[in-house]
Amino acid sequence: MHRINPDIDIIKDLLEAVIKAQPQSVFANSLLKQYIERGGLSKKQLEGLHSKASKITGIPVGKLATLQAIILKRPTRYKSNTPVVAAPDKKDETHGKDMELILEKFPAHKRVLFLKSKYDKNEAISAAEMDEIKRFKNILLK
Repeated sequence: MHRINPDIDIIKDLLEAVIKAQPQSVFANSLLKQYIERGGLSKKQLEGLHSKASKITGIPVGKLATLQAIILKRPTRYKSNTPVVAAPDKKDETHGKDMELILEKFPAHKRVLFLKSKYDKNEAISAAEMDEIKRFKNILLK
């Protein structure tokens, strides 16, 4: 983090002021420890510090305003919504039966074996592959 004047540390000053006003505050002590160890706090932690510090009288309004500006500068991270899982499409039974008929007569037909494995795993079979199955059926079963 690039600071204009590294001698002035508003966040640390506010943390120390909150701890001075409320020495038994586990939250403020935890934030100070994290700030010293990691060198910074998350936006949510800074918001918590601001709400805690704003309730204490004797803390300069300018430091609270500076903390508010630091909070506003930080990006807000949103959790994405859980993806909607679509109901599995119904299998076209005719293609499955056609592949079984072909494999009864030609059990080593590699392309039909591949398409049958895709069909059994409920993977999408393209229109071109469906046309292949029809073509194989017409050629091989006549």
